Amino acid sequence: MARARTCMPCTIVIKLGTSSIVHETTHQPLLSTLSAVVETVLKLRSLGHKVVLVSSGAIGVGLKRMEIPSRPKVLSKSQALAAIGQGRLIALWDSLFSHLGQPIAQILLTRGDISDRTRYLNAVNTLTELLSMGVVPIVNENDTISVSEIKFGDNDTLSAITSGMIHADYLFLLTDVDGLYTANPRKDPNAQAIEVVDSVQAIRSQVSTKTLGSHLGTGGMESKLIAAEIAAEVGVATAICSSKHPERILDIINYDKATRVASHSGPGTPREPGSGRSSPTPLRVSTPSGPSSTTSEETTPGPRTLSLPSIPTPPPERPPHTLFTPSATPMRDLKSWTSHTLWPAGSVVIDAGAHTVLSRRESGGRLLPAGVVGVIGTFASGQAVRIVIRRRTGMTQEPEQITTISTSSTIKRTYATDSPMSEPGTPAIQPAASLTSSISTIEHLPRAMSIDSNPVSNPSPLVTTWEDEPRADDRDDFPTSGADWEIFEVGRGLANYNSAQIKRVKGTKSSNIPHVLGYADSEYVVENVTIRIPP
Repeated sequence: MARARTCMPCTIVIKLGTSSIVHETTHQPLLSTLSAVVETVLKLRSLGHKVVLVSSGAIGVGLKRMEIPSRPKVLSKSQALAAIGQGRLIALWDSLFSHLGQPIAQILLTRGDISDRTRYLNAVNTLTELLSMGVVPIVNENDTISVSEIKFGDNDTLSAITSGMIHADYLFLLTDVDGLYTANPRKDPNAQAIEVVDSVQAIRSQVSTKTLGSHLGTGGMESKLIAAEIAAEVGVATAICSSKHPERILDIINYDKATRVASHSGPGTPREPGSGRSSPTPLRVSTPSGPSSTTSEETTPGPRTLSLPSIPTPPPERPPHTLFTPSATPMRDLKSWTSHTLWPAGSVVIDAGAHTVLSRRESGGRLLPAGVVGVIGTFASGQAVRIVIRRRTGMTQEPEQITTISTSSTIKRTYATDSPMSEPGTPAIQPAASLTSSISTIEHLPRAMSIDSNPVSNPSPLVTTWEDEPRADDRDDFPTSGADWEIFEVGRGLANYNSAQIKRVKGTKSSNIPHVLGYADSEYVVENVTIRIPP
C-alpha cells in the first residue's frame, strides 16, 4: 500500500535545474532564488521535515569562472568545466546555509556508482545517516567522470532515483514555469495548466514537452515527465512548480494534505476547489478506465440524535503547481533498483501467457523458462535484462493474443503450471542428451574432454563439456526488427542465468534445467521482474 501522508513529518527531495541556479546568458548565480531555497529548506526542517537537495549547475558555474560564453559540445570540455564549477557551486551552497547555521554534505553520483547492489545500499545508508544527523545532503551527478553509458541523463532522473532510495514522500521539481501545460505557455496564450496527473502515459499525447528546456540545462519538461513516472512507481508524489517561488513548497504540502483529508471525510465534505486561475475546474488527466461515478451514502434507519450542523473547514487556496499522484501499490526497493538504476545488457523475449502472469502482483516478478521464446544480445547471470514481447508489424497486440480468448486462457494456464508450450516458429526444446555444465560468466572457457564418450546412453548431470567457440544457437533467436516482427520492451528484471543458458532452457519446464545445464541455481530464469506495460 502507498505510504499514508498525514501531518507527520515528511521526507522531501527538492531538485533545482541549472536555469534556476545561474542566469542563462550572464551565468551569474541567481542569489535571490538560491537564498529563497535555503530559507525554504530551513523552514521545512524547523517543522520536522527531512530535506534532500538535488542541485545542477556545476557546468554553468564553471562557464562563469572561465568566462566561456556557451556550453561546449565536446564532452571533455564539459567534464573539465564541471570539475571547475562543482567546487565553487558547493562552496556557494555552504556559504548560504552557514549563515543560518545549517550543515550540508556533498554527494556526487553516477549510474555506475549505484549499479552495484552493495554500493547502492552504501549510498542509501549514507543518505539515511546524514538525514538522521540533521544534515542537508546536496546531491549532483558527477559530470567530471560521467559518460553516456553511466549517466543518469539529467538531474531530473537522478532526483527521482534519489527519492526512491530514501523512500521520500514528496519530490519537488523546481523549474522556470509553474507547472505542466497543454502547450508552451511562453508562446501559446491558450495553454492550459494541468493540475493533477494520475497517469504519465495518458498525459504524453496531450501536452507539449519539446520547447521548455534551457540552453544550459540538459533536461526540459519531457525529462520531468520521466522523473515523475519513476517517482510515482515507487510511491512518491511529484510536484512541478516555479523556482521563483520556492516558499510555495510548504503551501503545496499543506494543500495536498488538506485535500486528502477532505476527500476521505465522508458525505458533506466540500469538493476540491479550483486553482483560482481562469478556469474554475481543475484539469485532471488519469488513466482511461471508464467513467467515474460518485455514489451517495443512504441513511440507515435508526434512532435519531440531535446535533448541531458542523461547518467544514475549506482547504487552503491551491498554489500553482502540477501534482503527479503516487502509485497505490509502489514497487519494492529491489525492483526499483533493477528497473531504474541498472543498464540492461540484453533482452529476454516472452510469450503472451508469461506477460499476463508477470503483470500480476502475486507472480512475485519471477519468470519461468516455459514463458521464454527467445534471447537477444549477450549477458551474464546477475545482469539486468529487458523483458520484451514481439508483435506483428503494424499491429497493436502481441501475436499470441491474436488467438481467441479461450486459447489465451489456455496459454495462461500452461505458463502457470510450468508446462512447455509450442507455437508457430518457436518449437519447444527438449532436454539435450549431451550435457553442458554451468558457465558462470559469458567468457568462453577452454575445451575439455567429455567424461563419457557416449553421452546419449549416459545422460548423467555429471557429464561436462566445455567449449571455446560460440555455438550456432548462441546467436539471437530472431532479428530485433524486420518485415514481420517488431520488439517492444514491457519491463526489466535480473537474469539468473547467462544468455547462452537461457537459450538452451527456453520453452521447457524448470525441472529440466539441471538435466540441460548440469546444475540449477534457480527454477526461474529471470527474477525481480517489473512489468511497466501490462498486456
